[in-house]
Amino acid sequence: MTALTSIAQAVGLAWSASVSLYATVAFAGVAGRLGWIALPPALQPLQHGWVIGVALALTAVEVAAQLVPGVATAWEAVHSAIRPLASAALAVLTTWGDGAAVVIASALLGGGLAAATAATKLKVRTAIDVSPEPASNALATGAELGTVAGFGILVWHHPWVALLLALALLLALFLVARTVWRTLRRAATWLAGGAGPGGGP
Repeated sequence: MTALTSIAQAVGLAWSASVSLYATVAFAGVAGRLGWIALPPALQPLQHGWVIGVALALTAVEVAAQLVPGVATAWEAVHSAIRPLASAALAVLTTWGDGAAVVIASALLGGGLAAATAATKLKVRTAIDVSPEPASNALATGAELGTVAGFGILVWHHPWVALLLALALLLALFLVARTVWRTLRRAATWLAGGAGPGGGP
C-alpha cells in the first residue's frame, strides 16, 4: 500500500467519524472482528469487545439525544468540538508506522476535513431542530448511520472513491445548510410582517 493510499484511508475514516464518531468506531470494530475489513495494527484495539460495547452504547445515547428537540442541538454543538479531535486521532492511528510525514499529513487533512464537516453539520442539525415534528430528526439520524455504515466498508476497500464521495457529500451538506437557513430567515421575516411570501433577500 502506498503512502497516498494510507492517507486517503485515514482521511476517509476521519470524515466518517466527523459525521458520527461513536458509530464509526463501533462499525469499524465489528467489521474488523468479523473479518469484513483488515484494520491497521494501531486500530485493531477497536475490535475488542468492551470497546465495541462502549461505542455501541454511546451510539444509542447519541441517537436518543438527536431525537429530542433542543437536546439535539446541544449534543451537536458539544460534539462539533469533540469530533474533529477524535477524527484526527483516528487518522493518526490509521497511518501509524508509515512515517512521520504521512502521520502528520493524515492528522492535518483528517482533522481539517472533520472540522469543516462538523461545523456544516451543526448548521444543518440546528435548522432541523427548529421543526416541531420528530420525523426530520429521525430521518437525518438514519441517513447519518447509513452513511457511516457504507463508509465503514468503502474506505478500506476503495479509499479514493470514499474520499471523493466524502468531499462531494461535504459540498452537498454545505449547500443544504445554506438553503435551509435562507428559507428559515425568509419565513421569519414573512411571519414578522416585514415581507411578503415572495420577498426577502
